[in-house]
Amino acid sequence: MSGQKPSLRSGGRFQVDVVTEASSTPSATAPPAPASTDESKPPEESKTRSRSVGFMDPGALGSAMDIGLPPDVFKEPDTTRSDSVSLHSTGTGHTHISDSHSNTYYMRTFGHNTIDAVPNIDFYRQTAAPFGEKLSRPSLSELHDELDKEPFEDGLANGEEPSAAEEAAAALAAKQGKGGLVKFGWVKGVLIRCMLNIWGVMLFIRMSWIVGQAGIGLTIAIILMATVVTTITGLSTSAIATNGFVRGGGAYYLISRSLGPEFGGSIGLIFAFANAVAVAMYVVGFAETVVEMLSDVDALMTDELNDIRIVGTLTVILLLGISVAGMEWEAKAQIVLLVILLGAIANYFIGSFMAIESKEPQGFFGYNTAIFLENLGPDFREDETFFSVFAIFFPAATGILAGANISGDLTDPQSAIPKGTLLAILITGITYVAVAISAGSCIVRDATGDHNDTVSDTVNCTDAACTLGYDFSICKEGGCQYGLMNDFQVMSLVSGFGPLISAGIFSATLSSALASLVSAPKVFQALCKDNIYPGLGVFAKGYGKNNEPLRGYVLTFFIGLAFILIAELNIIAPIISNFFLASYALINFSVFHSSLANSPGWRPSFKYYNMWVSLAGAILCVVVMFVINWWAALVTLLIVLALYIYVSYKKPDVNWGSSTQALIYNQALTHCQNLTGVEDHVKNFRPQCLVLVGYPNSRPALVQLVNSFTKNVGLMVCAHVKTLTRRPNFKELSQDHARCQRWLNKKRIKSFYTPVYTDSLRHGAQFLMQAVGLGRLKPNTLVMGYKNNWSEGDMRDLEIYIHTIHDAFDLQYGVVILRLQDGLDISHIQGQDELMSSNEKPPAGSKEAEVTVTLTKDSDSDTCPSKTTSNQSSPLILRETKIPLSLTDQRLLETSQQFKKKQGKGTIDVWWLFDDGGLTLLIPFLLTNRSKWGDCRIRVFIGGKINRIDHDRRAMATLLSRFRIDFSDIHVLGDINTKPKKHNKLTFKELIEPYRLKEDDMEQEAAERLKAQEPWRITDNELELYRAKTNRQIRLNELLKEHSSMAKLIVMSMPLARKGTVSSALYMCWLETLSKDLPPLLLVRGNHQSVLTFYS
Repeated sequence: MSGQKPSLRSGGRFQVDVVTEASSTPSATAPPAPASTDESKPPEESKTRSRSVGFMDPGALGSAMDIGLPPDVFKEPDTTRSDSVSLHSTGTGHTHISDSHSNTYYMRTFGHNTIDAVPNIDFYRQTAAPFGEKLSRPSLSELHDELDKEPFEDGLANGEEPSAAEEAAAALAAKQGKGGLVKFGWVKGVLIRCMLNIWGVMLFIRMSWIVGQAGIGLTIAIILMATVVTTITGLSTSAIATNGFVRGGGAYYLISRSLGPEFGGSIGLIFAFANAVAVAMYVVGFAETVVEMLSDVDALMTDELNDIRIVGTLTVILLLGISVAGMEWEAKAQIVLLVILLGAIANYFIGSFMAIESKEPQGFFGYNTAIFLENLGPDFREDETFFSVFAIFFPAATGILAGANISGDLTDPQSAIPKGTLLAILITGITYVAVAISAGSCIVRDATGDHNDTVSDTVNCTDAACTLGYDFSICKEGGCQYGLMNDFQVMSLVSGFGPLISAGIFSATLSSALASLVSAPKVFQALCKDNIYPGLGVFAKGYGKNNEPLRGYVLTFFIGLAFILIAELNIIAPIISNFFLASYALINFSVFHSSLANSPGWRPSFKYYNMWVSLAGAILCVVVMFVINWWAALVTLLIVLALYIYVSYKKPDVNWGSSTQALIYNQALTHCQNLTGVEDHVKNFRPQCLVLVGYPNSRPALVQLVNSFTKNVGLMVCAHVKTLTRRPNFKELSQDHARCQRWLNKKRIKSFYTPVYTDSLRHGAQFLMQAVGLGRLKPNTLVMGYKNNWSEGDMRDLEIYIHTIHDAFDLQYGVVILRLQDGLDISHIQGQDELMSSNEKPPAGSKEAEVTVTLTKDSDSDTCPSKTTSNQSSPLILRETKIPLSLTDQRLLETSQQFKKKQGKGTIDVWWLFDDGGLTLLIPFLLTNRSKWGDCRIRVFIGGKINRIDHDRRAMATLLSRFRIDFSDIHVLGDINTKPKKHNKLTFKELIEPYRLKEDDMEQEAAERLKAQEPWRITDNELELYRAKTNRQIRLNELLKEHSSMAKLIVMSMPLARKGTVSSALYMCWLETLSKDLPPLLLVRGNHQSVLTFYS
C-alpha cells in the first residue's frame, strides 16, 4: 500500500473513489492509504455524480472538529480501511457532506458508495457550520432525479467548488473565532446568579419585621407560598428550556418561541424595562444604606436626598464599567459578592448562638422556647394583614430568571437552566425559613433597650421577656425602638460581627443590580434582533467575541440613572414586581398552552412538569399581582394588552413554530372532523368558491369580487391550472405558492392559493373540483372569468372552456362567470403587481409603486408573471417604471381595480329569470352586507306575462320578504317573449357564421367527418331546434341595455345548454350575445338545491 495522503481536489460535482477493505493492519504511525482502484469498479451512480475527497491529513485542514466532521474520521481505524469523504457546496450557504461506508459517519455495513446520508446532528442545526455554511443532507431530487439531470439546481456558478485553500481559511477563521468565547456552566452561570438575585436586602432588613408581624408559623406559610409560585415557574422554565436549543434572550426567548411574537414581544419589552428600572431600585437601596451610615457619623455631603443621588450615580457608573468590561469580569464580581453574602448569612447564624448579656435589653436573648412559642402566632399591627405582609415579602423571592436571562452565554442552557434555577430556589427557600425560625426563636417583638427595665411586678408581666428577667410591657403603648417589630437592623445586633451584615446588604443590592444591568440589555438585544418593533434594530448590534450589547448597556444605564435621580421608587416598585410576575405567568401559561396543543414538537427532556400545575401557577401569579398591588396589576395587564394588540396588528414576518399555531391547527382539525358528522342544512349554506383565477394578481377584479361575498362567510380557493411542457421543479413550485399566498394575505383577501399541474384547463379543473377541500370545507361553486378572446384563439380551447362548465354541473357545482367588457387578465401589462421579496432592492431613484414583467396575454391557461426566484418569505415590494401604457391597457387597469373601492350609491340588478335554488339571489344579498356595497340597493327583475304583472310582482315581493331580503324594486318583464330587433338578429347571424357546419352544402359523410374533427361546429338542425332560445338571448340583451345600463353590477341567471346537444360554439355565442356591451355582469347558475329558506 502506498503511504501517500490524499488531498482535497477540485473537479465535478461528485466523484467517489472505489473503497475496498484490506486485510492487513497498518503501522501505528502510518496513516491509512487509499485502496487500489483496480480491484473493483465504482457503482454507475458514483461514476457519474460523485468524487472522493480524502481528509486523511490532520494538518491539511485542521482537526476533524474544525471542519464539522465526525471525530472518528481522523482516528486510526481498528482494521485497514479507506476513509473517503465527499463534500460539496450548493452555493446557498449549505454544505453537503457524503463519504464512504468506512467510518461511523457513513456506516460501513452499507457495502457500497452512496451520496445518501445517515442521520447526523449537523443536518438539524439552524446555525452555520464551522465552514461558515450550513450542513444539509442531500435533497430528495439529488437522490431521486434522473442522472442526466443536473443534481444541484442551486449550486456554485459554472459547477465550481470551493478550493482547498478557501475551505482551510474558513476553518481556521472559525477556529480562531470560537477560541475567545466565554461560556458559563450551570453553577457560575445560573445557580450563583439566581441565588444572588433572590437573596436581596429583604433577607437582612425586612425578614425580622415580617416574623414580628406574621409570627413564625405564618411567615413560613408566606415563604412557602412564594416558593410554590417560583418553583412552579422554575419547573415551567425548565420544561421550555429543554424543548430544543435555547439562544440568548431569557424570558423573552422562552415566551416568544412558545406563544409566538405577540406575547413574546409584549412581555419582552416590559421585562427588559423592568430589569432596567430594577437596577435603579437596587442601587438606591445600596445608596440609602451608605447615606444612613454617613449620617450616623455626621459625614453627609449635602442632604440625604442628594447624597442618595450622588452615591447612586457613582455606583451605577461603576457597575456599568464592570458590565461593559465583559461577561467574564461580571462573573468574577458576582463570585466576590456571593462570598461576602454567604459570609454575612453565616455571621448571623453564628451570632445567634452567642447570647451576650449586653444585647438582652435590645431584645436578643438567644434561643429560648418561651420566645419561640410567643412568636409562633401573628401579631399584626398598624393595619397590616397577612396579604399586605406577603406583598412586602414576595419581591424577595423573585430573581429566578437571572440565569435564564443570559441563556446565550451558557455552555449548555438545556442542562444549566433547570439544575441551577431549581437548586437556587431550594437553597434560598431553606435559607429564608431558617432565618425566620432563628429570628423568631431568639428575639422578642418589643424591647426598650434600657438595662433598668427589669422585672418588678411578676403578676402583671406575662411576656416571654418576663421569664428572662425583663419587663418591656411599656412598649405596648408604643415608642420602643428595639425588637423584631421596631428595629430593621436587628440582624446586625444578633450577628457575631455587625459590619459584616452591612457588607452583606451591600453585596445583596449590588449583585442584584449587576444581574439586572446584564439581563436588561441581553433581553432587549434579543428582542431587537427579531425586529418585532421597527426602529429598535439599532440596539441589536453586538460587539466583541461575546456579541456584547454595548448600546443596550448604555440605554439601560440611562434608564437606571433617570430613576436614581428621581429617587422616588415607592410608586414604580409595585409595577416592576408586577412586570416580573407577568413574565412568570406567561412562562407557566406557555407550558400549559404547549401541552394543550399536543404538538409532536413539544417534547421537553425535563419531565417533571404538569400542564395543569403550570396553569395553576399562571393563575397564582396573576392573583399575587393583584394581592401585591391591584392598580399596578391593572396597569401591567393594560400595557401587556396594548403591546399585544400592536404586535398583532403589525404582524411581524416571523415563524417560530409557536404553540399558538399548533393549537389553532388542533382546533381546526377537531372542528373539521366534527363537521363531517353533521349533515348539510339549507340554513347553514355558504357559497364556497373555487375560483379559476390563475396567479391571483393577474385577475384582481375577479378575486376582489368573490372575496366581497365570501370573506368571513364561506371558503374561497384561488385555483391555478398550470399547463407545463416540462416537469415542474419543486423549489420553483414552493416559492411560487408562497409568493401567491403572500400576495393574497397582503391584499387582505381571505383565500387559499392552490395550483395544479396538468395538460389542460379542463383536466385541471376536474382534479380541483374533485380533490380540493377537507370534509365539509369543500367548494360548491365554480367561479370563472368570461373568455373574452374566445373568437380569436384556437376553437379547441373554447371546447375545453365549455366542457369545464359542463363538468362543474356534472359534479353538482354551481357556476358563476364574471364578465367585464374590457376583460379581466392584466398579466401582460407593465405596471401591475409583481410578487417580489424584500431583499430585491429597487433601482436607485425609482419610486416604490408597482411593476411586473411582460408576457403574452393568455386568458385560457390562466397564466401570469411572478417568476422571481427569491426564497424569502418577506412582504411584497412594489416598484414603478415609467413606461407609457396604451389607452386600452389604462382602461383595463382601471377596470381591474373597480371592485376594490367603495361602490357608492347605485343598484345591483338581479335578473332572477330561472329558479336555481336561490344562489342568484343570495350572492347580491351577501354583497350588500359589505361596507363597499352597502350603499347599493337590490332591484329584482323577473319574467312574466302582460296580464299577470301585478300578480307576479306581489308573489315575488312575498317570497323576498319571507327570505328577509331587502329590495328597492321588482320589475316584471312582460315583454320578455317579444321578438328581438331585426338588426340584432342579423348581428347574431354574423357572429355564428364562421362556426357553422353547413352540412347542407356538403356530402353527409364529409359533414360527419368534419363534425367529428371539429365538434364545436354548429349544425343547421341544432340552429333550427334552438331558434327560440337564441331569440331569447338576443331579446334579453336588449332588455338589459334598456333597464340595467347604469347598474353597478348585474347578477343574472345563466342560460343552460344541454350537454351533447348544444355545440360549444352556439353556447358561447349565446353567452356573448347575452352579455355584450353591459356593465359588470355576473352569470350565476346554482346546482338547483335550495340555498335559501324561510323556515326558522
